[in-house]
Amino acid sequence: MIKRIKDPSRIVPFDTGGSGRIRGAITAPKALEGLDLILENGLIKDFIASGTHLESPHKVIDAKGKLVLPGFVECHTHSLFAGDRSAEFKMKLEGRTYDEIAAAGGGIVSTMSSIRAADEGSLLQILLKRVDIFISQGVTTLEIKSGYGLDYESELKMLRVINAVRKYRRINIIPTFLGAHTVPPEHKSDRAKYLDLLTGKLLPEIAKEGLARRCDAFCESSAFSPEEVEQVFAKALELGFDLTLHTEQFNRIGGLELALRLGAKSVDHLEVLTHEQIPQLAGSDTVAVLLPGVSWTLDYDYAPARQLLNSGATVALATDYNPGTSNINSIFLVMAMAARKMKMSIHEILAGYTINSAAALGISSETGSIEPGKKADIAILDVEHEDGIIYRTGQNTNATTIVGGKIVYNKLN
Repeated sequence: MIKRIKDPSRIVPFDTGGSGRIRGAITAPKALEGLDLILENGLIKDFIASGTHLESPHKVIDAKGKLVLPGFVECHTHSLFAGDRSAEFKMKLEGRTYDEIAAAGGGIVSTMSSIRAADEGSLLQILLKRVDIFISQGVTTLEIKSGYGLDYESELKMLRVINAVRKYRRINIIPTFLGAHTVPPEHKSDRAKYLDLLTGKLLPEIAKEGLARRCDAFCESSAFSPEEVEQVFAKALELGFDLTLHTEQFNRIGGLELALRLGAKSVDHLEVLTHEQIPQLAGSDTVAVLLPGVSWTLDYDYAPARQLLNSGATVALATDYNPGTSNINSIFLVMAMAARKMKMSIHEILAGYTINSAAALGISSETGSIEPGKKADIAILDVEHEDGIIYRTGQNTNATTIVGGKIVYNKLN
């Protein structure tokens, strides 16, 4: 079935000319006016002049006065969690640090207990509600990590639940295995045994069942050393996984250098990245995924977005939605933080939430920009110009979400 997105005020396609990313600073990317967008068989087909008669039978999607963008790609979330950690936020407001909260029994281990106690059905119902919130914001691709189970059965349970979303919601779901999130209490005295569980049992089973094709780890003084991460990543690469890494959030212990050496698709956080490290990252194909919601929640340093962009790096944005350090599921709030706190331009922000976040997930050849032949993943926003997104601070301006050519959310319905 042919669909025509009719009379938009503007289309911002983020056409990369086949490169699959936009590097460095962005001032004014090509925007299209006076054109309609044609979709066919779930793909982007063509642009035609508004008002042009189309002979073929087609369905019209009215976008009059609205902005058409690629569907947003949310490339870093921990959306599957259970339990309540609101008391920890109070502790943060009182000045307690991340490590102090973890030492008091909070943090990841607190969520671990709730995940282990929950069954798959209840976790799926929790997750579907959260997925719906992202879809309503124009998100067409959503990454979700495991990492709160931290044992064999619970990590597999999480990944099965994440994959089950596809049966109930039309959205591109990208599962990521994050077994190396922290060492669970039962293995604190024998870290090697937990690493053996990750490499010898979990990664092979995940690969066998096809539950994920991405592997992540938390490389920090309070979590895993570069040497430990490399053990996990070596096995992941052997099994055909793509790599991503939480690193340079609180400490610089060699995580960035490891990720670059192993060809990770992305490095995420980077709040304590140094000026000297920036050229290494900018000169690579690894995407810098920045998470300003964490900096806001922890009242902590923001990643050096401006320096990364000025150096030619590929920069993406994400919520890092999780129960402890970024209980924020508003992509529009994250965009506002990126503008005000990280000095990113509106077009750098939008590229960071579309084509560059798709590059971070290794799927920019399929989605993330409006180019003929790509998936018809589209967000139609109720603003005439992209500047209005940031002006309406934190407001959900999305009107319609289209995934694979099909409307999955419409504010008017």
